[in-house]
Amino acid sequence: MPIHATFLDEVSWDIPHQNWGVLEWDLDFQSMKAIGINTVVMIRSGLGWWIASPFETILKTEDVYYPPVDLTEMFLTLADKYNMNFMFGMYDSGRYWIEGKYQKEIDLNLRLIDEVWEKYGHHPSFKGWYLSQEISRRTKNMSKIYAEVGKHAKKVSGNLTTLVSPYIHGVKTDQVMSGDSAITIQEHEKEWNEILTNVEGAIDILAFQDGQVNYHELADYLEVNKKLADAHQMRCWTNIESFDRDMPIRFLPIKWEKLLLKLEAARLAGMEDAITFEFSHFMSPNSTYPQAKFLYERYREHFTI
Repeated sequence: MPIHATFLDEVSWDIPHQNWGVLEWDLDFQSMKAIGINTVVMIRSGLGWWIASPFETILKTEDVYYPPVDLTEMFLTLADKYNMNFMFGMYDSGRYWIEGKYQKEIDLNLRLIDEVWEKYGHHPSFKGWYLSQEISRRTKNMSKIYAEVGKHAKKVSGNLTTLVSPYIHGVKTDQVMSGDSAITIQEHEKEWNEILTNVEGAIDILAFQDGQVNYHELADYLEVNKKLADAHQMRCWTNIESFDRDMPIRFLPIKWEKLLLKLEAARLAGMEDAITFEFSHFMSPNSTYPQAKFLYERYREHFTI
């Protein structure tokens, strides 16, 4: 089960920046290409005050800092150069949807989609959209965002692919580690069947994160995820987390044995493909984490690349 896609985590939430410029990113795209990665997904175009590019629709209405670099243009140019697919991630206000102001989050992203498609849609690598608000059972009312934003993105762009990567409310989520109860696999299936019913026609690829459950539980959850995707006419990927949730430090590159175990579970469950969060920090030979280059080498050895 090789990895063919990665997120680009440049407007970051909890991962330190590597402060790369065009030359460093160009080198990293080369490293991605060398192991068969053909799709890059900008995880978000903005989070709160920080935005990836000077988006006029956001600058006009939100309290954000003006960005020094147009990261969207840079990533698309590199994706064009290396013949990769690029997917654009939405803006996450970090507050509206958390406060239950779903329509405000929706309207902001609808305007952004129009601007982005007009400005960047000419790039041959622009192949889709990522709905970046990550939800679980506790925020399932946010499926309204997925439905409206996904349908608008597809309408504007001529039905380009849409991707979501929600998470399972398992034993390794922050809420459960703080005292909440983990979801059972039966509850997971029931609740996500309801959520996915609400977003049919808006989502093409369902890629659950794989790191919030224990390793011995993963195969069962992956099988349910595939069952859910099939029932709702969606493609099913897995989001292979290449960082280690089991360490006291957030976050370090994952142990190769753990990554291999998760890749094998995904293969056995019939996942169509795998995306990772994320190559540049945790798997890249160019990463500022020294362990990442060794994970890269173990991966290349295993797949004889």
